[in-house]
Amino acid sequence: MRETVRQLIHLCFGLGIAALVFFLDHALVIAIIAGGLLAGILLVDLILRGYHVPVVSPLVQYGDRCDPLPGKGAFFFAVSALACIILFPVPVVVPALVALSVLDSVTTLAGLRFGRHRIHNGKSWEGTLSGIAVTVVALIPFLTIPGAVVTSVIAGIIELFSPVDDNLIIPVGVCVLLTLVPALV
Repeated sequence: MRETVRQLIHLCFGLGIAALVFFLDHALVIAIIAGGLLAGILLVDLILRGYHVPVVSPLVQYGDRCDPLPGKGAFFFAVSALACIILFPVPVVVPALVALSVLDSVTTLAGLRFGRHRIHNGKSWEGTLSGIAVTVVALIPFLTIPGAVVTSVIAGIIELFSPVDDNLIIPVGVCVLLTLVPALV
């Protein structure tokens, strides 16, 4: 149950950032995410110093994995999103953020529920293929159908094999792919 809630938060957080990028002014989105990062760092510092922060402390305690750095996944996601927003155009950034949000959540949830055949780092074929399939559908409003398929497969491979946190690397990887192969957009 805890992982399901965590993944739903991840999905909503990521799609929320993608919506901001899609609908709001570029400079405003940068300010919002940079401000959110600063606030997040301050809150994590308070928690690490032993303070109880109403609402935030219980959320971190319930939804965070046992990691020495509270909110590490959200922090990495926000840093990666901010870098992509600064470095790449909106038509490339939105699908990258949608891909991470959907792929990461679905692979984890499907893998936990249906995963029987492990392939790498405890991840399963069932989770990976489910994540790729759902991500293709989620990307169709933003990319061509071949672009949605290629992007989802590449993001799935990155998620499966990357030694770096996928919250950092998937958005950047997708942005680079869509920049280098503009026919996919």
